[in-house]
Amino acid sequence: MKKTLLACVLGMSSFCFHAQNITGKVIDAKNNEPVVGARMEITNGAKAITDFDGNFKLNSSTFPVQLITSYIGYETDTTLVEKPSAITIRLKSSDRILSTVVVSAGRREQELEEVPISMEIIKADLIESKGFVDLEGAVDQSPGVYAMDGQISIRGGSGFAYGVGSRVMLLWEGMPLLTGDVGDIKFNAIPIENVSQIEVIKGASSVLYGSGALNGVVSLSEREPSVDGELRVKLQGGVYDNPKRSSLKWWSKNPMLGFADVYYGKMYKRFGFTVAGHGFSDQGYREGETQARGRISGTFFYRPQKVKGLKAGVGYNFQWVKSGLYIIWENDSLAYTPSGGGDYTDSNSTVILNRGYRLNVDPYVKYIDKKGNTHNLRTRVYYIDNQTVNNPDQDNGSVTYFADYQFQNKNKWGGVLTTGISNTYVTVKANLFGTNTSINPAVYLQYEQRLWKKLILTGGIRGEFFEQNKRQGDSYYYFGKNDKYKSPIYPIVRAAANYQLFKGTFLRTSFGQGVRYPSVAERYTFTNVGALNIFPNPNLNRETGWAAEIGARQVFRIGKWKGMLDVAGFINQYDDMIEFAFGIFNPKTYQPIDINNPDDLNEYFDLLNEGYSVAQLLGFQAQNAEKAKITGFEVSFNSEGKIGDVDLIALVGYTYMNPISLNDNAEYRSTFSDTTTNILKYRFKHLIKGDVEGRYKGFKLGVSCRYNSHVRNIDRVFEENIAGTEILPGLKGYRERNQKGGLAFDMRVGYAYKERYHINFMVNNVFNEEIMTRPGDIQAPRHFMLQLMYTLK
Repeated sequence: MKKTLLACVLGMSSFCFHAQNITGKVIDAKNNEPVVGARMEITNGAKAITDFDGNFKLNSSTFPVQLITSYIGYETDTTLVEKPSAITIRLKSSDRILSTVVVSAGRREQELEEVPISMEIIKADLIESKGFVDLEGAVDQSPGVYAMDGQISIRGGSGFAYGVGSRVMLLWEGMPLLTGDVGDIKFNAIPIENVSQIEVIKGASSVLYGSGALNGVVSLSEREPSVDGELRVKLQGGVYDNPKRSSLKWWSKNPMLGFADVYYGKMYKRFGFTVAGHGFSDQGYREGETQARGRISGTFFYRPQKVKGLKAGVGYNFQWVKSGLYIIWENDSLAYTPSGGGDYTDSNSTVILNRGYRLNVDPYVKYIDKKGNTHNLRTRVYYIDNQTVNNPDQDNGSVTYFADYQFQNKNKWGGVLTTGISNTYVTVKANLFGTNTSINPAVYLQYEQRLWKKLILTGGIRGEFFEQNKRQGDSYYYFGKNDKYKSPIYPIVRAAANYQLFKGTFLRTSFGQGVRYPSVAERYTFTNVGALNIFPNPNLNRETGWAAEIGARQVFRIGKWKGMLDVAGFINQYDDMIEFAFGIFNPKTYQPIDINNPDDLNEYFDLLNEGYSVAQLLGFQAQNAEKAKITGFEVSFNSEGKIGDVDLIALVGYTYMNPISLNDNAEYRSTFSDTTTNILKYRFKHLIKGDVEGRYKGFKLGVSCRYNSHVRNIDRVFEENIAGTEILPGLKGYRERNQKGGLAFDMRVGYAYKERYHINFMVNNVFNEEIMTRPGDIQAPRHFMLQLMYTLK
């Protein structure tokens, strides 16, 4: 025993004597700034992570050794170290074409190939080339995604319901940007002129992002200011062509649209800033649906010299908007004319003229401590004021206060711990539903571990508490035999894995849960729009669901061209989905009336005797009506880079979905327009998106296409005569005549002179097809746009 102990002591002494230090610093080769969190590894297995000064220290008992340095967004460096010494590693930024870095999947920078869930990336070049006027058009270009009159659906996770909040979380700079009253996305308020990249996560992502990420996440990153400074000026104007059917044309002079953007960003040694201005005007292809808006946005940040590793800043976005809201058509022959006409001052018109303000202010502090841990405190105040010019009873406003503290630790064994706490507090004041408040604190934790250099395992959990108007129970979680016990905290979990099978070949699988709590508007709105009555439902419950997938990515590289093929099979399941169900309701108690029940029938006649008309008792109410399962598969391909002298950029995809209702209740199923099938309402089975652009010596040519198959099921009430009234006259016949789905092509040509002056000509809906998304919402006819852009870097 003594000999063994002596041998161990001598062995350790020998190692300590021979092991010698390799020390040094890792810096950016371009600006000499330290690279924090770079992974260092030598051939004998020793590992380290650079600290906030970029410094590292490694021990080696043998020399020479290979020192491998890697960090996201940089080329991997391999250095031969022949003896103990202090060295400096200068990392070169990787070619942006060959390196796609995302941040939303794990709330940290990752290579897209290593993300264990399906994602699509829309880059700023595509946004500019297509001349999108708002975020909705840009997101709608992504494979597997469909935007239906302001509501995003990812792989069929949402249909359409006027006034229902979003099941897709919108993030601006990592923070939620959903309205406080409805919980929806104001697409026209997003400063896409400031966007550097849009990331679309497909599938439930509530572990990291909480309520609202039930169906996925759309995350936008702002442009980073450059040391040299960057100026961008863009002017764009267009005109709507006449539709194929002459009956749709309501104008004597073709309506026009246009906007102007200007952006400037500059980074100095200790501070930087961006500022952008935007002005937009649209006369509208639908009568009365005009829009005008003005916006200013940007950010300012500061890095104090005395506190190393600290960055503090504030972002801002203010917008004024005035717009006419079109809801339902006059009839199928006058589909661009709203019911009651386009003059909002006419009491019969269903056009709603809104005037509003949106303001968000986002202070933040980021600190990297001496051990390389990242502390990130982000806050936001999001103020919205909506004024209904022709009906002040519908005025409303909300303020959302958001705060999130995140701690992140990267260890030398390839692990990443991300944990934090967040809270959302909302106040809503509205003539429709009074004053309301809600609070939504949460705590979350996720851990990622790299094993054998090729396998990355991810696990996460979140605890959510939600309370609206001090009403308890929204976030209760029941467990034990017969749900005997309950917790006020609702748990959410996720698990995922990504494995590099071969060079450029990545396999993945993931499972994640999601939750969405009812908005104030869904619970308490009591109003009418034309023949549409909306009744409140204070007892509305949360939506829950989960998403699972298995997929593979194959990366192709040819010189400076990179292509990525992605194949995935998926299954999404949702419970207690909120829909606006049609029926007969008591306008005093808001309870449904079943006229097949004798007691309810007596109640019905009592209301009629009190003076209520049948039309006043008919309407819609938000209910937890649907349980659903959506299975399918998706194939997408994206590429960017040069093949010879030609730049080739592509983003294409095909999605097959089988959206099935699991609600077998005969009364509910009778609300389907086609009762012979259990396909979910407002869903497609086939979705194709594609955009390809080629560039050669300053010239460019691009083609886009969008196809969705026929919507098999909608609410039956929209095709029927109810109490002598048709909500959407002519819809049933229109749908019977148009069952091929929607297919539209866009084209663009352009020229760039010295990469500074750009001119682009775009034709959207080239063949002037008539495409309807939700019932009564026929999309724009062919329109032409001319874009002039100046860039100075």
